[in-house]
Amino acid sequence: MLQPSTLKFLKDLKRNNNKPWFEKNRKQYDEAREDFINMVGMVIRGIGNFDPTIAALEAKNCIFRINRDVRFSKNKDPYKNNMAAYFNKDGKKGLGAGYYMHIEPGKSFVAGGIWMPEPPVLAGIRQEIDYNFDDWKKIVEGKSFRKAFSKGLEGESLTRPPKGYDDQNPAIEYIKRKSFIVTQAIPDTNIQGKGLVKEICKSFEAMKPLVDFINLAAS
Repeated sequence: MLQPSTLKFLKDLKRNNNKPWFEKNRKQYDEAREDFINMVGMVIRGIGNFDPTIAALEAKNCIFRINRDVRFSKNKDPYKNNMAAYFNKDGKKGLGAGYYMHIEPGKSFVAGGIWMPEPPVLAGIRQEIDYNFDDWKKIVEGKSFRKAFSKGLEGESLTRPPKGYDDQNPAIEYIKRKSFIVTQAIPDTNIQGKGLVKEICKSFEAMKPLVDFINLAAS
């Protein structure tokens, strides 16, 4: 679980997203960050029980900075209103599929898969789906997967088949996808519950077949 003070800090930050306020409340930020780091460490240990590639990660290599890059954004708020971590065998900078955790009052969620991969990686995933469509269907159309992720795969798709694929290909709706992710919301009441880490790891375990398929295609 996360401490109530951590959620309070994020709520206060959203209302006061400016450098003077942040510096005045840096102690509260440091405490909230430490609380999040501790939770991320527990999540890593939990994922390690079913995905050994994650077990050796350190929390600090999975956590994103709270500072925003505002250079190319119309939104000039200097800080993110969330704390987030990405679990990939290579840490938060890993290029393959992985597990993502986002903590933000009223908008917390977990996700898994890969978002907008680079063209060579995307081509490899599409080819793997085409070659092993039966295995892919068993994952994303399986009963347990659909129960866990009722919205199914999320993200944008092409309007037409990519070059080299026919519109009649039985896998074409999946091949046209630009991203391969699933998400699951976390209510605020659960964030402060004792079962939070267990709940998150259960969701990640349900995502693992998708993550494994993508990483095999991307390797």
